[in-house]
Amino acid sequence: MEQRKISFIGSGNMARSIFAGMLSSGYKAKNITATGRDEAKLNDLSDCYGIHTTTDNISAVETADVIILAVKPQMMADVCAAFSGINLSNKLIISIAAGISAQRLNQMLGQSVNLVRVMPNTPSLVGKGMSGLYATPQVSSADKQFSGDLMSKVGEICWVEQESGINNIIAAAGSAPAYFFLFMEAMQQEAIAQGFDQDTARLLVQQAALGAAEMVVANPELELSTLREQVTSKGGTTAEALRTFNDCHLSTIVAKAMQAAVRRAEEMEKQI
Repeated sequence: MEQRKISFIGSGNMARSIFAGMLSSGYKAKNITATGRDEAKLNDLSDCYGIHTTTDNISAVETADVIILAVKPQMMADVCAAFSGINLSNKLIISIAAGISAQRLNQMLGQSVNLVRVMPNTPSLVGKGMSGLYATPQVSSADKQFSGDLMSKVGEICWVEQESGINNIIAAAGSAPAYFFLFMEAMQQEAIAQGFDQDTARLLVQQAALGAAEMVVANPELELSTLREQVTSKGGTTAEALRTFNDCHLSTIVAKAMQAAVRRAEEMEKQI
């Protein structure tokens, strides 16, 4: 991966997962700066990862080739306003904030910038993320390549051609870990009701989920429906469980939930 000077504006869990992934892949710590408001936490980051840290966002932006905006959406306008007097035309800006459009970010920054929006998800924290990326038209192919390489350090990536596609990424991947957690939680609760202790119930559910996911990854040539059918014997226990899911219209529930996520993302874009 190309070595550029990168400044993370914000040093929360997602920012940490990204630069940790970069470092484990050979990126040089001397080229990474992270900012924050808590000096003690920044010192811990510096000690742990060997990167530069600072409470001065402006100096971090001025000295960087790549700026990763990793602050909470509600803080973004105030943070970006401080950069309006800096010429950002020769820098790559990457935003990992949900619900803030490219147009709105340009307004916040007071100038049109080379911007890539990224929607990661929380499994990025363990190197198993799924990130969607959108580049504004002026972003060069080299900057797109760099952005993709960057996010590949914490999982898989998917580019979308239209910015609206980021909201679909949110529904299919960004918010999706919570869907699976909810399903697993319900399974754990029922396993406990059937007599297992909490730890055993969790082990049963988490290993089944992990194994299922690994089977999907290990068999890319097989449709998900085929994998499902391979577990389902006619008239057996699995068939009866699946019949119950279908009777309760699971597919419709999932579709409505994902559509609701998209609508909420669209609403957030209008509010920030």
